[in-house]
Amino acid sequence: MSKDTFPFTSTSLRSLRLEQEYQEWEDARQALAHRRAMTRAPLPRAPRLPPRQQRIQEIRAPAPQVRCRDTTIHNTFMCGDMKGVYAVLKDPAMVNALMETVHEEMVWAPEMGMWTLSSKVKQTSALRLAASQGHTGCVEELLFRGAEVNADPGGATAIHDACTGGHAVCVQLLLSHGADPDKLAADGSAPLHLCTSTQSFQCAKLLLEEGADVNVRMRESRLTPLHVAARRGLEEHVELFLSSGADVLATNQEGETPLNTACSAADRPSEAGRYLRVIQRLLDSGADPRTAGRKQHTPLHNACANCSPRIVDVLLKHGAKADVTNCAEYTPMDCLLQVVEDYPDQQPEAIARSLLNYGAKPVSPKMLKQCALSPATLEVLLNSYTCVPHCEWMDSLSAETYEEHRPFFDLVRKSSGQPRSLQHLCRCALRQHLGAQCYSAVSRLDVPGSPAATGGLSRFRKKRLSRTALTSRRRRSSVYVGFTEQLLTSIPSRRQTCSDLTTRSFEGLRWQCVH
Repeated sequence: MSKDTFPFTSTSLRSLRLEQEYQEWEDARQALAHRRAMTRAPLPRAPRLPPRQQRIQEIRAPAPQVRCRDTTIHNTFMCGDMKGVYAVLKDPAMVNALMETVHEEMVWAPEMGMWTLSSKVKQTSALRLAASQGHTGCVEELLFRGAEVNADPGGATAIHDACTGGHAVCVQLLLSHGADPDKLAADGSAPLHLCTSTQSFQCAKLLLEEGADVNVRMRESRLTPLHVAARRGLEEHVELFLSSGADVLATNQEGETPLNTACSAADRPSEAGRYLRVIQRLLDSGADPRTAGRKQHTPLHNACANCSPRIVDVLLKHGAKADVTNCAEYTPMDCLLQVVEDYPDQQPEAIARSLLNYGAKPVSPKMLKQCALSPATLEVLLNSYTCVPHCEWMDSLSAETYEEHRPFFDLVRKSSGQPRSLQHLCRCALRQHLGAQCYSAVSRLDVPGSPAATGGLSRFRKKRLSRTALTSRRRRSSVYVGFTEQLLTSIPSRRQTCSDLTTRSFEGLRWQCVH
């Protein structure tokens, strides 16, 4: 359309002119590009992409692990049936197959307010099953066929299971095939933490020889292998760990050392002997008997709570404080009195005597009712007072308890509020002056060693129990007769009791010993 046949505005004419110039410029650019392309060497052709299916296969993730819930196959590896193992392993995928077992467990359902039966799937592997039962041939065959030695289905590896069962040969096989001796399980435990039986000693030794960290800690509890061995009372394990450089002062999450865990675990009289040897070994290696946990509970608190007289004596001889309090303001004596009724045959009176010898303060008279079933313990505690306290605490005794120990309680009630002899007051003054050094200082006092006791309180004469009472209470006769013949004193040995000096004559005692 010509501009002469149609009237254009100045703006339209300007737009047409610009459009024509742009078109001419574009034609010139294309012509120049064509000439350059004709004079330049051709570029190499880009490689052809593979078909889409082939590309998908190349970037596809590895095939998922085989899962097996066949109980027959599970039992084959559990029992170590080599004939069945060979049959199962004909399929190479079964070497590292994921074994799953379904367990029915009772689970609390808060929304329903009741316990419900819930199914829980537990995972493991063929190597773990065989190692847990100590089937060496099966473990060796699986490793030969390429089983992953550090695989941890279910949160643990095969070496964890082998150590738990104490199977040293399996542990050696696994270590020789590259098992990690310091690998932590899902619960935070290393293989050394699982050596918890006497049969696992060789397993622990193999792990340490392979370079396992003897001070490795659990993830949350911060327990070391020495903590675990001390808590189990494993003498050989403790000796092995200490000789391998275990830290005897290491503390767990609660701030407790191996010594504290050993003292708290020694709660069975039948096992007190081996725990005593473990504790002695820890103390000889530098363990501090005064180290308390976060609750300020010392090893002595634990030993008294377990009523272990020999352990208490060892701790006191190594410097444990007899009057230290925990966060609840309980002293070791308080812990003892709370369990006197539970351990009547464990000589709680010997522990009370030892604590008083090493500076423990006399308990409040209100606490005396806790040891009413142990006249021997009550006798030792009454000896720690300068005056027999009033007997309000007897009002809380049951009629059966009072009747069972009537001669003893009648004599205590009669002695209540009566003044003690000068001999006993001197003894109390000495005990207060010597404090925690009473036990070691008694042997150095200038006191004549008369073979016979002079008696307790001078105001009381010796009394005899009736023949009927003595016959009916034959098992307790030594306590009652000792109490009546020598009031509040039944221990003849001069260095056995806090009131031992009643069995020695005070005729040669110098006043400078008192002050």
